[in-house]
Amino acid sequence: MAEMTEEEADALDELWTKTTPKIRKGEGGFFTERRARMLLLDEVTVRIIDARAKAVHQTPSDFISQLIRKEMAAAI
Repeated sequence: MAEMTEEEADALDELWTKTTPKIRKGEGGFFTERRARMLLLDEVTVRIIDARAKAVHQTPSDFISQLIRKEMAAAI
């Protein structure tokens, strides 16, 4: 990657300083979509999940996925 000259850096700085970002209207982008997937757990629950996941050599996400799959299989 080539380095910018001082003039190019100033021009780019000027462009980004004066350009108003365009915000897409609608359902949202990458982070907005994932916000709905976010779970907020209390500290005790997080510690339990972390400890049990480490005990079976899984990530907390994998551990929770496995628990949910087991519950769904038992319900069918």
